[in-house]
Amino acid sequence: MKRLVIWNGLLPLVFVTLVLPGTMHAASVDATTLRAWESYTELASNRMEQRLTPGQTFLWVDEERDRLARVRAGEIVVSPVTPRNSRRLPSGLIHDWIGAAFIEHATLKDVLEVVRDYARYKDLYQPMVIDSKAIATGEATDRFSMRLINKSLFLRTAFDVDYETCYVPVDDARGYSISRTTRVQEIEEYGAPDQRMLNDGEGNGFVWRLFSITRYVERDGGVYIELEAIGLSRDIPVSLQWLVEPIVRRVSRGSLSTSLRQTQSAVRSRLELVAGGPVSAGFQDKRK
Repeated sequence: MKRLVIWNGLLPLVFVTLVLPGTMHAASVDATTLRAWESYTELASNRMEQRLTPGQTFLWVDEERDRLARVRAGEIVVSPVTPRNSRRLPSGLIHDWIGAAFIEHATLKDVLEVVRDYARYKDLYQPMVIDSKAIATGEATDRFSMRLINKSLFLRTAFDVDYETCYVPVDDARGYSISRTTRVQEIEEYGAPDQRMLNDGEGNGFVWRLFSITRYVERDGGVYIELEAIGLSRDIPVSLQWLVEPIVRRVSRGSLSTSLRQTQSAVRSRLELVAGGPVSAGFQDKRK
């Protein structure tokens, strides 16, 4: 089976806009918060392992018939993993969302050739990703970096982020990947003469850590892609929760949906290039 690599390009897009501009002063992530974060992501990894046991569903979409039908029909479905869109930690918040999409006529090979082309992320995931590059790829681990910005914050803030990805093939039609950030550095006053790179874990606290689990399944004449994207940010003051939390929910849902759609579009463009025209129900793979 071809090796599977996580869909890293989506992760930071969901969490860069977590709080309203101008509502928070600078802060640094502390050891207590990081320990709680590591415990949470370990539980997420354990849940992934449980999906491999006999009698368990591998895909989230397979847990509900209506959800599967919606995704199979072309809808992108996004939801918080827990009833609330965030979980409080000492001095921090965990944001845990999951999204699913179906790319008709695609194969695992088609999808992986797009999502592993890290250098093109800056083209595929505009305007959030403004630079991207591969650092190293191997049989067990991939590493790459991106520079991210969210202009809707009305702040001159960007992020330099490094990722490490491990991937696991399950069988000829299924695989999953686990990815985590190894470095997240905020750039203050980005684009200005006085811009400066802060230390890892310092800054406004929009993004401190990122983690994800991605599942791929080739079936039903295409590929299902599911991404559980988990992010760590600073806490939101109690006095602002009523205002900020609905915005966090809306932005998280919209960002993940947009990123899934951008990946759909990139894979479909590749299929049309191969087919020499628009892909239809009668599409025949000309590579054969």
